[in-house]
Amino acid sequence: MAQLGRLLFFDPGLSSSGRLACATCHNPQHAYGPPNAAPAMFGGPALTRQGVRAVPSLMYLERQPNFAIGPDNEENENVSLAQSAAAAQGAARVQKTALDTAATDANLVPQGGLFWDGRADTLQQQAVFPLLNPLEMDGGSVAVIAAKLRQGPYRDRFVQLFGATILDASQLLVAEALSAIGRYEIEDASFHPYTSKFDYWLEGRARLRPAEVRGYVLYNDPSKADCGGCHVDVPGPDGTPPLFTDHQFEALGVPRNPALAVNRDPAYYDLGICGPYRADMAKQTQYCGMFATPTLRNVATRRVFMHNGVYHSLQQVLDFYNFRDTAPQKIYPRRADSTIAQFDDLPRHYRANIDETDPPFGRKLGAAPAMTPQDEADIIAFVKTLTDGYRPRP
Repeated sequence: MAQLGRLLFFDPGLSSSGRLACATCHNPQHAYGPPNAAPAMFGGPALTRQGVRAVPSLMYLERQPNFAIGPDNEENENVSLAQSAAAAQGAARVQKTALDTAATDANLVPQGGLFWDGRADTLQQQAVFPLLNPLEMDGGSVAVIAAKLRQGPYRDRFVQLFGATILDASQLLVAEALSAIGRYEIEDASFHPYTSKFDYWLEGRARLRPAEVRGYVLYNDPSKADCGGCHVDVPGPDGTPPLFTDHQFEALGVPRNPALAVNRDPAYYDLGICGPYRADMAKQTQYCGMFATPTLRNVATRRVFMHNGVYHSLQQVLDFYNFRDTAPQKIYPRRADSTIAQFDDLPRHYRANIDETDPPFGRKLGAAPAMTPQDEADIIAFVKTLTDGYRPRP
């Protein structure tokens, strides 16, 4: 099943252009993320249609929980998202700091799921969206995809796995194809190798350089970067390696990206959980502008950051956290009247959702930023230890 999934993952023939495969945007040479610095990849029949969001990595999703409001557990199985959201209204929320991530696990906030907006719960569900999205692979319809599967080089593999009748049932044929892609992403170790310098350091098989040690301390210091408040670096209770995410959603208020074609329309806003790609949470406006916290594993290999691809270096990302509140003129553009267009990528009536309490946010305008240039350099040095493929000394 996984071997079939691998063939499908690398097959551009499933796209309308014949040139776009899953692996084109989720490139294995780039941590299964985008192969370039474009804010969003291009798709469609002639690869001229720009997407609306930066491509996330497909790595380290094997332990991703389902989307839920608050911790996903058995008690929530028979509760709708709307009911969970209603129950979360007015609930106390523990401030996120790297010193006490266990306490924030219980926060009744959106968490889990796949994509920037958490709209899929399984890798099978995740695979269908880009396959049919007219801005991506543009597969057309289930019937069109099924016809390609029947005619593809893996026809006999489907028959071998599921019997000849699978070719007569388009819906089932495509569903099994998507399941195969999911199995490939679960079974192939390249999607979750845990071979970074940090992993070997946890095992006592590698030493961190002085700059990396300083960066590690700053990463977990609430008075500095406090990255570990959301990008948790502590092994799980059962000893599983950290995923460098708490799976929760945040509204950060990053600046609007003029390089996205969709943003030429001043009335267009990407509201994350509230749309445009998911409609089931549109009425839960307390979550508008929230996007998933991604893993930081292999993040140093990326050249595009944040959901809208507005940044192209880790330095720019850290500057955003450093200056968003203290010196917004360094982050946001100016309007025609010279005022600063802070939080310009979110309608004013949703800006109350923006995180202004978790460190390093919450500092006053004009105050000293949390991090010095040296701090930022050291944190970047540490984050680079999260890149897979490190070879420890024997």
